[in-house]
Amino acid sequence: MKISLQEIHSNYEGFSRLIQLATQTAGCFLDDIEIDMSHVGWIDANMCAPLGAVLYMVGRDINSIRLTNVPASVETILSKNGFLCNYGWTRKNDIHGSTIEYKRFEPKDDRYFADYIEKQMIGKGIPEMSPGLLKKFRASIYEIFSNSVIHSQTKLGIFSCGQYFPRKHRLDFSVADLGIGICSNIRERRGLTLSAEEAISWALEGKNTTKSGPIPGGLGLKLLREFIVKNEGRIQIVSDKGYWELSEGTVKKRAFSEPFPGTIVNIEINTADAKSYRLVSEIRSEDIF
Repeated sequence: MKISLQEIHSNYEGFSRLIQLATQTAGCFLDDIEIDMSHVGWIDANMCAPLGAVLYMVGRDINSIRLTNVPASVETILSKNGFLCNYGWTRKNDIHGSTIEYKRFEPKDDRYFADYIEKQMIGKGIPEMSPGLLKKFRASIYEIFSNSVIHSQTKLGIFSCGQYFPRKHRLDFSVADLGIGICSNIRERRGLTLSAEEAISWALEGKNTTKSGPIPGGLGLKLLREFIVKNEGRIQIVSDKGYWELSEGTVKKRAFSEPFPGTIVNIEINTADAKSYRLVSEIRSEDIF
């Protein structure tokens, strides 16, 4: 089987192309699958997380995967973040430190993910934060991983990757899983039948959770949502057939014609933001007057 891949950006069309790839390869078994990348002028490097998830799922069904005709510009960035190393390429040195390494984590690798976040986010243009807020910020990203494990029930792992674009003044970071999806999880745990995009909205409400017991639920995005609005960044979530985006303070929801086989969370930080952030509890009275 030969599949021609197109450009993949962090937008609705880019996610649609990954869903198309997942749909085209669904049911393949013991196949030789060639991914022709001659028409790929660009891939946002953070999108290696969901792309890698799809290809990993295909490979689990004993299919061989070959990436061919990779343009030089695409090969350079995807060799620097380690993605192409899974398909026979040698890693290139990231002398500018702009990549957040492509990684696949087992569900039990929570400590490794936390260490990965702490190390990989350094020097990537994140606006100035107080120590207390920075700790909570990292914890919120870590909670995305934690909830991917708990809510998705994935057995195939969690995939992450990111990229700092200094000239575009943005830092994109994506986490993808191959689990049951938000819609199915809510239906199983709460008996609610919602469309895929409405299920994402439901999960993002602070009072809603599919967890039981005293541990709070949600997707770990409450603090991140507040920060992204002030930062003028963006959050995108794809799960099943649902697409949810928060940008410019506005939520946009759309549906895909086919489902993504899991959930993707993409966080885009505006690195041109010169504001300094801290927790309300860290503000001293003498700083106000």
